Amino acid sequence: MTPHVRLSSFYFFYFASIGAFMPYWGPYLAERGFTGAQIGELMAIVLATKIVAPNVWGWLADRSGVRMPIIRWGALAALVGFAAVLLHSGYWWLAAVMAVFSFFWNAILPQFEAVTLRTLGRDSHRYALVRLWGSVGFIVAVAALGWLLGRVALGWLPWIVLALLAGLYLTSLQVREPREADHSGDGMRPLAAVLRRPEVIALLAACFFMQASHGPYYAFFTLYVEEQGFSRAVAGQLWALGVAAEVLLFLVMPRLILRFGAWVLITLALLLTTLRWWLLALVPETLPALLFIQLLHAASYGVYHAAAISLIHVYFPGRLQGRGQALYSSLSFGLGGAVGALGSGYLWDGVGPASVYVFAALLAAVGALVSVAGMLRTGTR
Repeated sequence: MTPHVRLSSFYFFYFASIGAFMPYWGPYLAERGFTGAQIGELMAIVLATKIVAPNVWGWLADRSGVRMPIIRWGALAALVGFAAVLLHSGYWWLAAVMAVFSFFWNAILPQFEAVTLRTLGRDSHRYALVRLWGSVGFIVAVAALGWLLGRVALGWLPWIVLALLAGLYLTSLQVREPREADHSGDGMRPLAAVLRRPEVIALLAACFFMQASHGPYYAFFTLYVEEQGFSRAVAGQLWALGVAAEVLLFLVMPRLILRFGAWVLITLALLLTTLRWWLLALVPETLPALLFIQLLHAASYGVYHAAAISLIHVYFPGRLQGRGQALYSSLSFGLGGAVGALGSGYLWDGVGPASVYVFAALLAAVGALVSVAGMLRTGTR
């Protein structure tokens, strides 16, 4: 088994576990009698740990100088932690289980990103070709479970998630620790000095606004589509279309990064994301428009994420890789996603559904302005 296959297998199982857990955990809890508020609180715990956990684990990995042992223990702890949902179904028990499980589950991915980039070495621009298998895993899990859970009881969901987490742990055993690069001096650069650089501040701020603009999408897209008269099945197919477009984009990202540079691509992605949310606010009732909007997910996630990861790899060298990836994850997907989801929740109830995506478009537009500033600071590359 080649290193690329080992890396791709890990991504496949990690994102398959997301595809099994995130879309279907809410219905599972609802079937067990939890209220909407309780479901929201339990899901918020998963998001909250994403703000803290990656930084704790990033510090530990950078201090120890190794990542794969930490990733393996984290994958095993996530598996054991989630298994506790089978023991009891009370609210406070599940709250504790979600906190423990997600603390490890959310923390291992940023460290694995660092492993992937170090393994690829000078071919780091080919990251997208490895990462696309995570998107494939997500699509497979969402599509297969959408079919399966229409035929078997939702009570099987924890067992399915556990099987995928077991696959994640087993694939982590196959990935070798990459050879330590020669990063004397660079690797010992204080983190605070890196974080004071204007281009790093601009990158992290742009990433925050990008993921904040996605908060309304992840929280309300299905409900929004249903309000336009479409079925839940159509909403699910639209989700799958977006991720499929992301996969196709990942295939050409290595050439795009080499040709245009990461900053140009991040700026373009934010501009196209602004267009995406603006169209979603204006014309959500027509299927052709929704299809085009979902195809733009190729830019708002595929282009953006691959380009952002490449810059994090450059700006946080050597032993700062773990904390760099952790900061990217916690400030964008964690804090950014939480702010976007929270703000859109108030707008959904107080102003109206369309206002949620006007809000998202404004967040993405601010991110584009920040990205332009970062691009000019670094000479467009």
